[in-house]
Amino acid sequence: MKQMNKIAKPFVKWAGGKAQLLTEIDNAIPSYMKQTQFTYIEPFVGGGAILFWILQKYPNIKHAIINDINTDLTNSYQTIKENVEELISILKKWKKEYHSLKDKLEEKKEYYYSKRKQFNNRNSDKTSQTALFIFLNRTCFNGLYRVNRKNEFNVPIGSYKTPMICDEDNLRAVSDVLQKVTILNGDFEATMEYAENNTLFYFDPPYKPLSETSSFNSYAKDEFDDSEQIRLAKFCEKIDILGYQWILSNSDVKGKNPNDNFFDELYNKFDIKRVLARRNINRMVPNGFEI
Repeated sequence: MKQMNKIAKPFVKWAGGKAQLLTEIDNAIPSYMKQTQFTYIEPFVGGGAILFWILQKYPNIKHAIINDINTDLTNSYQTIKENVEELISILKKWKKEYHSLKDKLEEKKEYYYSKRKQFNNRNSDKTSQTALFIFLNRTCFNGLYRVNRKNEFNVPIGSYKTPMICDEDNLRAVSDVLQKVTILNGDFEATMEYAENNTLFYFDPPYKPLSETSSFNSYAKDEFDDSEQIRLAKFCEKIDILGYQWILSNSDVKGKNPNDNFFDELYNKFDIKRVLARRNINRMVPNGFEI
């Protein structure tokens, strides 16, 4: 079943969502690409706000490739692409069960933590594991995805009485747009082999923390530290030399500390545009072409 008139949007809440930066990103895409067929590659797909926006705004994209290091996340994309109706069936059942406990706090907690334990055991079939992933994202505290070093989801229950656990129309719309998307799970550099003559990369890596106590890196068991940020910058230089177009966004550490030139030095060969974003986090957009 296809929902052709339904706009696909992220099916999970995810730290660092880019919906508020769509205009800035759109302005950074070369005008000639908007008039021709091109390949779109997103090596850190996260919640997919940019992916769903760009696929629907530019139907001339002939092929899209997404990647993420988080296996639970990429499995969910794959399940929605290939088996959305079974996923919906499971989520509808859990939604009914969970909402029936809205005034029974202890039973509600028991239900939530049993699902969290089941998720962390990771012995369910792929579709059920995806359903657990979405259920926990929708019912946990603030929709936060966080894992420990053992890759165990450890966010406590949220306070929502009747959260949106199963958005059937959106899941079907997402499944529809994912039909021309290749889904990868691995290192960001592996996406290089999918680049063609007319290719646009969009990079949205885990942000460099603005302080020692703030970090958005806990969405995977392995930290994306400064050495990874440096490796990513070198990768951007490589694809730039090869002639591919690219856009990258990150936190603006200089906005927090005027003397912190980490990104300014890392991307000193490219244009950097600073823009304001909600949550009092400044984001910069270095790119591989002149704006």
